[in-house]
Amino acid sequence: MLMNNIPAEKYDLRQAIDRTFVIAYQEDTTLLESIFQREQLPYEVLRQVEGEIPSDFSRSYACLMNHCKAWRKIVAAGKAALIIEADFVPVKGFANLSMPCDVMDNRTGVAWLYTCASQLYSVTADGFAEGFSVSTVAYIVTPNGAVGLLALAETIRLKYGERSYSAWDSEVESFLRSRSLVCYIPFRNYGEHGGTPNPEHAQNRDRWKHFSRCHRADRLYGELAFLPAYALNHWELRQVRLYARVKGLGRLFFGKFLRWNVMRGSSFPLRLLGFAVRRQWL
Repeated sequence: MLMNNIPAEKYDLRQAIDRTFVIAYQEDTTLLESIFQREQLPYEVLRQVEGEIPSDFSRSYACLMNHCKAWRKIVAAGKAALIIEADFVPVKGFANLSMPCDVMDNRTGVAWLYTCASQLYSVTADGFAEGFSVSTVAYIVTPNGAVGLLALAETIRLKYGERSYSAWDSEVESFLRSRSLVCYIPFRNYGEHGGTPNPEHAQNRDRWKHFSRCHRADRLYGELAFLPAYALNHWELRQVRLYARVKGLGRLFFGKFLRWNVMRGSSFPLRLLGFAVRRQWL
């Protein structure tokens, strides 16, 4: 797909994304907003109003309802948008980074800019990586993807209810794929999850054993724009980043990021392997 005769993969975020939605409740978004202003990215803070969501709803369902606000706006505007949670910490110059997908392709649903438990499925001729991730800390959504995600929200409500915990973000890729939409993962992360984990994750690990209580970006595109809330100083940040890098390498070596059966069944196994290896080393 070409946009104005320029290959889609050459477009950066600033050129391709019409608007950024920041999902927030009571968090201070001053630093994050200053980055958007510096990067010249139009944005809108969607802040949950006190009493808007019943207090007995689970935190995970309340989070889903907050994201639904952005999805509805994307459907209404008919343009792809970037959705970022308030505790996201972007890398410096992230608006200049190339797009991880072609948002003009009607098959595109979601493209994660920050991944958690990611898996690589295939790599297109344009170099876009189709795959799986959980976490909705930072991701691009197309209008078709937003329609699908709103349908997912209703499915989650009927399946788990408003008051029960659900790792609904783990169902995004499979649900959109069932609607013939493709999800993409980035070559490297455009930023970091800078906040503390939702305590519901730890409380429900018996039911959702395949998820970690805490998740961090394994590989970043560059230096973070500001110090995340989880780190009191740069030394603590380096410790966390080292742990995340080692964990990412472990997922590569043990076939968690690129599964052996996926590579064996691919028509372009070397393309997959090259993407996975270069992501960690070069």
